[in-house]
Amino acid sequence: MKRALRWVAISAAVLVLGAIALRTLQQRQKAPAPQPAAAKASVALELAASDVLTAGVIELTRTLEISGGLKATQSAFLKAKVAAEVTSLTVREGDRVTRGQILGQLDSTELDWRLRQAEQTAASAKAQAAIATRALENNRALVAQGFISPTGLETSVSNDAAAQGTLEAALAAVELARKARADATLVAPISGLVSQRLVQPGERVAIDARLIEIVDLSQLELEAAVATEDIGALSLGKPALLSIDGVDARITAKVARINPSAQAGSRSIMVYLAVQGQPQLRQGMFATGKIELARKSTTAVPLSAVRTDGAKPHVLLLQGEQVRAREVSLGLRGEVNGQAWVEVASGVAPGERILAGSVGSIRDGTAVRFTGAMPSAGPAPGPASTAAAAR
Repeated sequence: MKRALRWVAISAAVLVLGAIALRTLQQRQKAPAPQPAAAKASVALELAASDVLTAGVIELTRTLEISGGLKATQSAFLKAKVAAEVTSLTVREGDRVTRGQILGQLDSTELDWRLRQAEQTAASAKAQAAIATRALENNRALVAQGFISPTGLETSVSNDAAAQGTLEAALAAVELARKARADATLVAPISGLVSQRLVQPGERVAIDARLIEIVDLSQLELEAAVATEDIGALSLGKPALLSIDGVDARITAKVARINPSAQAGSRSIMVYLAVQGQPQLRQGMFATGKIELARKSTTAVPLSAVRTDGAKPHVLLLQGEQVRAREVSLGLRGEVNGQAWVEVASGVAPGERILAGSVGSIRDGTAVRFTGAMPSAGPAPGPASTAAAAR
């Protein structure tokens, strides 16, 4: 009895499993077949006219970025020419002075006495020279009359020559003392502004001690270090445009001098750019800028349109209603109306339409359609458009 019940249960289970398998097979036969990949790709990507850019001929400018500090072309230190005490200084930092203006005075008491001593010595030497001259004239008359020998006349000639030499030396000492006395008066060597006042009245200074620094801001220059690999493209007269801290407007400059020697250690070469003085410019201000090396009219595209997600840079061209990827060779970079552009040496012709970078990543061959009017391949920008390119 038990064995019979077991066979009945097994048979019922087999029948249930068979019914389930039959129903599953019928459902699979009724399900729609999957569509091919071509049918899926038939959906076109919607684009707006602003998503399409046009390659154009742009005048790019190759530039070299520089930075450095401004320095006055003419500056001078007023130094002490004699050792003495500073009795007065009439100027301070920021005061404007002119060449030859009296700026102060050193104590001249000792110098006055030395000048007086030299003058007295010169007066004594002059008297001695006059005596020697009269003696020589008398002896010449006596020799002519035969009262003295020619040897005595030679002695008078020697004495007169020595007296005249002593007088000349005394007069030279007077001039030196007079010059030292004049050097005690401090006179501006150039016109300009007082940059530093290095001493105060009451200090005793030595010879060649620095007293005042004067700078002439009418002509400035920028000192910039340039790498040796870039110096070959530079030449005198190249224009530059500078941005200076604290000055809103850009300042024009040009290459005035190039140092013939490289600096030890860095091996960079100093380049000096002439800058016309302006009221807001001061010595020591930091400036950055670009030197224009060359200009070039070339095919260019907006930098944002260049894709770098592949092995090589490429752009997405719009050909009819499809997108095609094309590799490009890039060159100079610059800006046009605030937008970055880059030279395309090969791969794109002027007037061809490309997709903007804002569109995102799109496969080669993707179909597109426009929500509005389809943009036309208008004329490329002409040479009037200029872009400043960094090296």
